[in-house]
Amino acid sequence: MPTTMRARTGARSFRRIHVLACATSLATFAWAAPALAQDQGNLQNSTTSQPAAPQPAVPATANTTSAAEAGQPQDAATAQDVSQGNSAQGAGDDIVVVGLRGSLQRNLDLKRTSSGVVDVISAEDIGKFPDSNVAASLQRLPGVSIQRSGSRGEPTGITVRGFGGDFNTTLYDGRRISTATGGRQIDFSTVGVDFIGQLSVLKTPDVSLASSSIGATVNIAFPNPFDHPGFRVAATGSGSIQDRSGKIVPTGGLLVSSTNADETFGVLADVIYTKRDTDTNRVYVSGWPGGNFAPCQLAGSTGTCTPTSNTASAAYANPANRQNLPGWFPQQYGAEQQRVEDERVDARIALQYHPSDDLMLTIDNNFSRQTITQENYAFGVWFNQGDLRNVTLDKNGTATDFTQTGTPTDFTSALNKQILQTNQTGLNVKYDATSNLTLEGDVAYAKSWLNPGDVIGSRNGDIGYGNALSNNLRFTVGGNSKDAFPTISNYGPAGNAAGWADTSLIGSHVTVNQTQHNTDELVQFRGNATWKQDDLTIKAGGQFYQDTFDFRNQSTFTNNFWQAYAGYGGPSRGTSGISPLPASLYQGSVSLNNFIPGFKGSLPPSVFVFSPVAYQNYLTSLGNPSAQNVPGFNYGNVTGFTGTFDEAVDPGSVLKVRERTWSLYFSVNFKTEIGSLPFTFNAGVRNEVTNLVATGQGRLPTSLVTSTADPTLLSIPTYTPVQGVTNTSSYSYLLPSLDAKLELTNNLILRVDASRTLTRPSLSLLNPVLNVGNGQRIGALSASGGNPNLKPYLADNFDLGMEWYYRRNSYLAVNFFLKNVSNFIVGGVTRQGINGLVDPTTGTAASFAVSQQVNGPDATVRGVELALQQVFGDTGFGFQANATFVNTNRPYDDKNITQTGFAVTGLANSANFVGFYDKNGFQFRTALNWRDKYLLQFGQNQNTGSFGSEPTFVNQSFQIDLTTSYDITKNFSVFGEALNVNNNQQSTHGRYSNQLLDVFDYGRRYTVGARYRF
Repeated sequence: MPTTMRARTGARSFRRIHVLACATSLATFAWAAPALAQDQGNLQNSTTSQPAAPQPAVPATANTTSAAEAGQPQDAATAQDVSQGNSAQGAGDDIVVVGLRGSLQRNLDLKRTSSGVVDVISAEDIGKFPDSNVAASLQRLPGVSIQRSGSRGEPTGITVRGFGGDFNTTLYDGRRISTATGGRQIDFSTVGVDFIGQLSVLKTPDVSLASSSIGATVNIAFPNPFDHPGFRVAATGSGSIQDRSGKIVPTGGLLVSSTNADETFGVLADVIYTKRDTDTNRVYVSGWPGGNFAPCQLAGSTGTCTPTSNTASAAYANPANRQNLPGWFPQQYGAEQQRVEDERVDARIALQYHPSDDLMLTIDNNFSRQTITQENYAFGVWFNQGDLRNVTLDKNGTATDFTQTGTPTDFTSALNKQILQTNQTGLNVKYDATSNLTLEGDVAYAKSWLNPGDVIGSRNGDIGYGNALSNNLRFTVGGNSKDAFPTISNYGPAGNAAGWADTSLIGSHVTVNQTQHNTDELVQFRGNATWKQDDLTIKAGGQFYQDTFDFRNQSTFTNNFWQAYAGYGGPSRGTSGISPLPASLYQGSVSLNNFIPGFKGSLPPSVFVFSPVAYQNYLTSLGNPSAQNVPGFNYGNVTGFTGTFDEAVDPGSVLKVRERTWSLYFSVNFKTEIGSLPFTFNAGVRNEVTNLVATGQGRLPTSLVTSTADPTLLSIPTYTPVQGVTNTSSYSYLLPSLDAKLELTNNLILRVDASRTLTRPSLSLLNPVLNVGNGQRIGALSASGGNPNLKPYLADNFDLGMEWYYRRNSYLAVNFFLKNVSNFIVGGVTRQGINGLVDPTTGTAASFAVSQQVNGPDATVRGVELALQQVFGDTGFGFQANATFVNTNRPYDDKNITQTGFAVTGLANSANFVGFYDKNGFQFRTALNWRDKYLLQFGQNQNTGSFGSEPTFVNQSFQIDLTTSYDITKNFSVFGEALNVNNNQQSTHGRYSNQLLDVFDYGRRYTVGARYRF
């Protein structure tokens, strides 16, 4: 289909979706109309009588308050009518609404009074946030979806209007936060949620805060002493259990806040301990490389078969041997159980000095440390395209059925550990120089560490039997990746399934240890002045930050120690390897029967449970091969090994990036009338200048050799000397923003917004060198290179929205958005030679799949957000519902097999529904979250094919969560939570829907606990 025809068809479909969505929302509202009519007598926000919306003490953009406002208690600022929800007596005669409905009303007040497009989630009370995870809370908002960790099922990241990861900036109290994960986004599972005060999602930029996010800016506001003056205590404790792990683990937190009698000094301290244990079952294909099959490989072919693309070879003379049929095959297939312990400690201390209404000084420190320990027990089988026979290709070219003779079978065990630690210290000073002028200064220092100290990130043990045991394994694709995984048959030694776990035939194979060590150090300063007079606000200021990122990987790949005892041993006719292994190493097994409930497909019977640490200790106990002859040691490929599996730093992984950015901003906000209609106009501009210095260590391989221990491996015994490489670059952008809000009636608001924003490339992409790692596979040679000259993505954004606040705590909103994005960073894959290397298996020039990023094409993203919130008078019942529909002019084209295929990632329609009851101290919520299939990224775990960077799609998902609580007294409550009650499973696929990549079954989680507030 021509491109123009596809675009027109997509536009028509998109318009039909818009019409259907609007009709659905109107029908939902019509259903609710009788309840509205019945409660009309209780309305406070009717068209004839509506009080002015309150001005909360902590607005969505926290740096707009004066010193006096910063010292104003939040409780008094959000006092509401008692009829609208659970309430408590506040200062004086004020009645303060607490509980879910009070929180929802505060959220609406902030959304309504904001000049831009903002969605807010606020705490129901001190020490009580609506959800147990920040990302889980955010997904309740229009246009926001989540990404989950497959192994834990925890929400770790968000997508806003189709833009995820680095496209969204997360701030702590208006400050950037360091993260050592390698990207710019934070892992939301590292943020303790119990004592958060407020989450704000700014979908249009506030130039005084940030313009560095094409998706959204998320501002996390933490509590301070003067938010709730006096002495306050909040404590929470709970136990949770995942249905498969069967182990109850604790979570607990304590917050203490106090101000002195004169309310001039306050201190707040909190600490939270969180533990999650999860057993996850996973079936995987590590990649679907694209390449060319020979006709002789197809089902029904007879005679000898020698697939080749070498036109000079004798085999090429036979047309049946010529590799000219494009297709895709699974690189590696397996299943594993992952047993994960997620342990986190969060702490905060904040001191505030408020000697007068004119001055507020705040010093705070935020600390978090997350330790994830994961035990994996798996099997894996490896395929080479040229070795496949009896191949059936479907209409798309996917190999859905084939056999491979002598398929090596591996059983693996891994002990993975990841520690992510972050500490941020900040000082903020607000001074009301006059009744109109407020001056603010803010300085912060943050540092984040990934795997600090001597931790080993991953210890791996790999055992099994090799390709000499004559098993003619068969692989069959059984259906769509959303409900089926592939089946293997004829497995086991010589195709004997009963011998699948015969330990007498199993020997040692490869042993991989590797650790990623990162640090991210961030220094930032912001200073601004705000002039407020009547309906005019003028703001001007500047910001500076320096982000220094250090990246280093060390592993046994670098020194080739991973192959020390490869080869499987005698039963597999290996010239190296230890077999049989001591029976004491085997600690049982995990059954693969009904491994992924609800999915079609067949797996072998089990995988072994054994400790990789004990396995490595056993191999070390055999002695020092450099000092004595050790039978089974791989003398043919490994040198310098003295008995211990020490890691060595990979020079190609060493990267240091220093990024400095200077920003100046200016904005004007005024309120007036247009034909007696209230009109708010906000215009701002931000100029950002960025200087980058990227330093790496480059080296190139000088030869490739085959492995005597594993016929699927190629080793790199020598490299050129390491050389330091430094690259500098800079760029500057002017980023304007305009917001206009017209109140057509007391309840009806029209919004128009336009802005330019940018998103900087991930720091890990800026490496100036080409990295060719050791441990290459035959037919799957790969290398990767960064690009320090990458420029940011740029987006011109437009919003048009209508909001109808038809009664207190209820509203209907429609928001259309359009984003024209340029400078997309494309992760292309090209086939090329490196340093004149020759492939010893073919005798021809070695061809590497080289991944590298460049700035490339433009794209347009457009969509609509629909939101409806309804509270049914004083019944306690209500609901929130929203839906987002997105589209683009650059969808993925699965027929494009060029090296530079491109599409916008992250785009998916989504919908959320939260039904709740909140009255008389009892609260119950049901949350339903749905997200359609979307393109997550270009690249797979094994991406070595000939057709560029293969895609990873995430299948449609739908999850149901339940929460409830009951206030036994005004200070003490109990609560419960059931997550993923419908046992939603996360699955991904490659270019086509039957190319399964991963399916994770992470089960349900139940939590019971109690809270105390004073």
